[in-house]
Amino acid sequence: MKKDNEQLTSFTRRAVIIGALQGSCLAILGGRLAWLQIAQGQKYKTLAENNRINLKMLAPSRGRLVDRFGVPLAVNDQSFRVLIVPEQAGDLEKVLSRLQKLIELSQRDIKKTMKLAEKQADFVPLEVKNNLEWEDVARIEVNLPDLPGLSIDAGEIRTYPLGEATAHLVGYVGAVSSSELTGDPVLTLPGFKIGKTGIEKFYDKGLRGTAGTAEVEVNVVGREVRELKRRPGNPGKKISLTIDSELQIYMQKRLEMEQSASAVLMDVHTGAVYALTSSPSFDPNLFTRGLSAEIWEEMLANPGLPLNNKAVGGLYPPGSTFKMVTAMAGLEEGKISQNTSVFCPGHYDYSGDRFHCWKRGGHGRVDLVEALAQSCDTFFYKMATDVGIDKISEYANKLGMGQTLGFELPEERPGLMPTKAWKMGHFGTGWQPGETIVSSIGQGFLQATPLQLAVMTSRLVNGGYEVKPWITNSIDDLSGRERVWRKLDFKKSNIALIIKGMDKVVGSLRGTANAAQIQKEGFEMGGKTGTAQVRRISMADRLEGVQNSELPWKFRHHALFVGYAPVSSPRYACTVVVEHGSSGSATAAPIARDLLLKVQERALTEMKDGTKK
Repeated sequence: MKKDNEQLTSFTRRAVIIGALQGSCLAILGGRLAWLQIAQGQKYKTLAENNRINLKMLAPSRGRLVDRFGVPLAVNDQSFRVLIVPEQAGDLEKVLSRLQKLIELSQRDIKKTMKLAEKQADFVPLEVKNNLEWEDVARIEVNLPDLPGLSIDAGEIRTYPLGEATAHLVGYVGAVSSSELTGDPVLTLPGFKIGKTGIEKFYDKGLRGTAGTAEVEVNVVGREVRELKRRPGNPGKKISLTIDSELQIYMQKRLEMEQSASAVLMDVHTGAVYALTSSPSFDPNLFTRGLSAEIWEEMLANPGLPLNNKAVGGLYPPGSTFKMVTAMAGLEEGKISQNTSVFCPGHYDYSGDRFHCWKRGGHGRVDLVEALAQSCDTFFYKMATDVGIDKISEYANKLGMGQTLGFELPEERPGLMPTKAWKMGHFGTGWQPGETIVSSIGQGFLQATPLQLAVMTSRLVNGGYEVKPWITNSIDDLSGRERVWRKLDFKKSNIALIIKGMDKVVGSLRGTANAAQIQKEGFEMGGKTGTAQVRRISMADRLEGVQNSELPWKFRHHALFVGYAPVSSPRYACTVVVEHGSSGSATAAPIARDLLLKVQERALTEMKDGTKK
């Protein structure tokens, strides 16, 4: 009995102790719960919400580019891409190696992603590969449990439907470099691209749009479960260009027949550019879908420089296409008139030096109109010594040369119209009379772009108005400012005299471009040929009768032609430059003829269809 009482007492004591311990634990837990729920409840509620809901920035849709008739030049296609968040991936290289077994992923892509991860915060998603096929997407989705940090995103990829035909004009987009970061958060989005060249670069901010946001629910491992709320951003602006896509394609194909060439076609009254091409070209889609190292090296090695926009950035001696500028300076300054004539024996002697005309036997006695028609160098040599280089450059500037024209392509360059002060400032030496003589026919230090030559021609044949080139037809269907051009202070009779000479370049039997006539009545063109020396022909070559076309390609003359049509009422101006094409009359003029005929036929068709050009 006594033993039973002792056992009962011992059990009761243990029960009290255990009960007290349990009570203490419950009290501690209760206090802790009260502290977390009451005192710290709001703090942990906020943390829990942040862990459950992520705020994600949405890339805006880039604005479309279309031609004057609404034909797409740059659009957005749906594209699937794979993203990775480094902090969720853990061993980034290991995860990428696993991914490499599922889709085509080069070591270069892996290294690029690893390098990008070092520069950005670990929580920022990185684009590993875009433009995935549906089969690639399916394989990745099935294997996501073994690919931590990876996710599939449906985005957009920039596409250029006309490819090479509009590459230099429209440009292309590319990844944002560190030097291009401006603090705009949209630039840090994975795979976000901005304009790198052409219109894409010039109007990048307007085309870019503004980002939207989305609230997404994620599970404990960070995988998105569902989208809770979305605030769409604003898409980029739609920009309509003055370009006629059909004419642009035709121009590109026509220039492809030459190793390296460029051309511009514009309205002489409004300044609207209808086509602008540099050849060889490239496919801008390669820069958005993936450019291999082999293709890149091939582009860089091409002597035709396919990445350069030669139509607005190529600098060339204008050759004899510059003779209208020299003529205008002589006429306006009263150094020559319609009655002035010069005898050309095939050369011009000045201060002990002999300057040769392109025609060995000479042209005989010629006035200004015939000097332009037959491109007599001697006439302009003589005139230039009376006018002087500073006056020649002054009139070149009035006609749009030696300066940028405010065109909407960032690749535009100003060229060079030299003066005495310019030479002294750059070389520390005085200007020589012989330099004026060679400048009079577009050689020496002179440099001009095809766009400037088109503007020069337009300002002459439109009656002397200071027209400037432009390419933006409308932005978001709102047309640009009304363009009213200032009248230049040229005498009407002087303009008429120069145009008469340009008409005879093509229309006269002795004109240098007579063989390139437009045979269709009412569509005839006028213009001026030009052949610009790349390397001075040696006396030995002259004596041996070596033809320029027989020299290695890189040493041949550049071939140029500036033209306009129709002769009866000029509306279109065209410039063609064929690098190392040897002869302006034989190489460049036929191209200009085809382009000017095509644009007039297009206009006639549109008039019949009731479409406004």
